[in-house]
Amino acid sequence: MVGIAALLVLGSGFLHAVWNLYTKRSLDKNAFLWFCQLIAIVVFLPWAVMEWDTNGLTIWGSGLILVSMLLHGVYMLLLAAAYSVGDLSQVYPIMRGTSPILIPFIGVFLLDEHLSLWGWCGVCAILIGILLLSRPSGKGKALSVKAPFLALMVGLCITSYIVIDKLALEYVPAVVLNEATNVGNVLALSWAAFRSGGMRQELRLNWKIMLLGGVLAPGGYLLFLYALSLAPVAQLAPMREIGTVFGTIMGVLILREQQGRRRLTASVLITAGVIILGLW
Repeated sequence: MVGIAALLVLGSGFLHAVWNLYTKRSLDKNAFLWFCQLIAIVVFLPWAVMEWDTNGLTIWGSGLILVSMLLHGVYMLLLAAAYSVGDLSQVYPIMRGTSPILIPFIGVFLLDEHLSLWGWCGVCAILIGILLLSRPSGKGKALSVKAPFLALMVGLCITSYIVIDKLALEYVPAVVLNEATNVGNVLALSWAAFRSGGMRQELRLNWKIMLLGGVLAPGGYLLFLYALSLAPVAQLAPMREIGTVFGTIMGVLILREQQGRRRLTASVLITAGVIILGLW
């Protein structure tokens, strides 16, 4: 069972990287993500309606769902902005590495928790990887921090909505919460997507990819949820970060992005750091 669960988690990480690859390749990131989220709403609406039960929903639970919708919406806007100015092989590993590194710092400095020596080694590996990815892309170029900064903000949003989503799941099923956040994503992206004027062109060129993306994003997470029913989360959660390496490889080989060796090294450091933190 553990072997099957591990394969499902690796598949989940791969699907997440593929979805981000398509986002990076799109012409208008806001329009592309808007259509993908709209498709996800339609696809998962019947399931969400079947699971919906208002009896256990309180005012506090409703507030958590609204906060989750807001955070996911901001996440989508920042994701579109990050891929508009940065490479997939640069932005993706930073986004995936930010959340695992923030949680230990919060635990140590705010909650008076302790981290083992191996845990600190994991933190250092992630930090070194992020610093390598934050270096300028060529000699003689002015140092640009916009792409890594946006990637860090995306990672901060991920950390925030993971905490809120965990609390919200006490009041609604996962598929209902996912549907609510999809609605929040569409609402958040609407102004930027329609203002860009690229909706028709994006739809004409990438409608098949949008259909795929509308299923891949939530589908990859569903694979991870099913894997959790087969094996402990402590074993599986770190494995999912292998998607960091997948995303970097796709950026270097498929998109022909520069600094391939350095970025691949950085992504391996970040992934290794996350796995070490997960184990220790």
